[in-house]
Amino acid sequence: MTEISARSRDALTALGFTLAALTLRLWHLATPKGFIFDEVYYAKNAHSLVMHGVELQKNGSAEFIVHPPIGKWIIGAGIKLFGFNEFGWRFSSAVIGSISVGIIFLVAIKLFNSYFLACTAALLTVLDGLHLVHSRTALLDIFLMFFILLSFYFILLSKPWLAGISLGLAFATKWSGVYYMVAFGAFLLYSDYRMAKALELERPIKVIATKSLWKRLLQFGLVPVATYIISWIGWFLTPQGWSRNWSPSILKSFIHYQSEILNFHKGLTEGHSYAANPWSWLIMGRPTSFFYATPKSCGTNSCAQEILALGTPLLWWSALAALFVTIGYWVARREWQSGLILLGLAAGYLPWFFFQKRTMFTFYAIAFEPFVVLLIIYALSKFLERDDQGNIPQSRLYITYGYLGLVAINFIYFLPIYIGSVISYSNWYHHMWFPSWI
Repeated sequence: MTEISARSRDALTALGFTLAALTLRLWHLATPKGFIFDEVYYAKNAHSLVMHGVELQKNGSAEFIVHPPIGKWIIGAGIKLFGFNEFGWRFSSAVIGSISVGIIFLVAIKLFNSYFLACTAALLTVLDGLHLVHSRTALLDIFLMFFILLSFYFILLSKPWLAGISLGLAFATKWSGVYYMVAFGAFLLYSDYRMAKALELERPIKVIATKSLWKRLLQFGLVPVATYIISWIGWFLTPQGWSRNWSPSILKSFIHYQSEILNFHKGLTEGHSYAANPWSWLIMGRPTSFFYATPKSCGTNSCAQEILALGTPLLWWSALAALFVTIGYWVARREWQSGLILLGLAAGYLPWFFFQKRTMFTFYAIAFEPFVVLLIIYALSKFLERDDQGNIPQSRLYITYGYLGLVAINFIYFLPIYIGSVISYSNWYHHMWFPSWI
């Protein structure tokens, strides 16, 4: 296959997976009615942004908002297209979540140079319940995940300036995007050092300090921060914003606003019934319920309707096993694919362990969900390595197909509680495999 035909095949395949994912995400997207979980904040904030340029309360007074604007501007685009209704405020999440399926296909192609493994990565993303729930809900985290994944793809394409802009958009969605700015910037600095050393340059550390350090600081420091500040354009141009007139100096007012956001996050320690320590995230120990109701339209006396932000259990549990495989191969062989995947996972996951007093939820794991999928793909790449004759053992292919089939069955089984279908209470209860899921 020529390079041009391979690129065409890959582009069409990525588009196909994107459209397939979009079909599932748009299906009954306006169900359930009303606000789901934190949509009560983000959908209303997004509507205010497209109407006024800043987040205002119903009475027109300024509202203190603790997350940057980009995610809400994107939600607002859907509202602008389809109105302030359930479909309108969830539409952008569905589109962005679907595009991320196509991007992970392209990422896997770059990492593994395998069409089969890239298709598997996209398929597993489609079959992940956590990804589906976020793609059908107007929360910010699906956009955070998207910009992180996009920046990772740009790094694989050796386009660090675009990666810096994408990381700025992640930072301008949620502050946790800053962890990836540090991680990816440090990785490229290390890569520069290794390159200088490989070229046998004298005093490679000095070469890096003089030639690469400032460039990487621009790409992964100044560019993302500038993108972040530009994302507040509505606040700068509209005098009604919260803290906008705190000081005669607009810069001081802006800095004051950011410091108050920081104080809010530092003080977010109150208990919550769905709070979950990061130790439990990979095993889905305490998934977050976004919606629960007891309607009367399922044909029995007792009905249930829930949207549970639960990653497809078999997928996430197998990813935990794949994590140890990936760590083992990285320690033994230092393969660049394993190192990059582990870096992506660590940047989104490990920082949360340092905030044990903070209120945290399992659904935050969507930010690094692509790297969870890539752990599985990496483990499969080792499982499907060719033998001395250049063939993949048929038995291993069959086991892989069986695994994908089981994940698909697992996903379909939980689909009613991913999309909020009305089912009998007994059926719902049978989906609650562990008491901590209730």
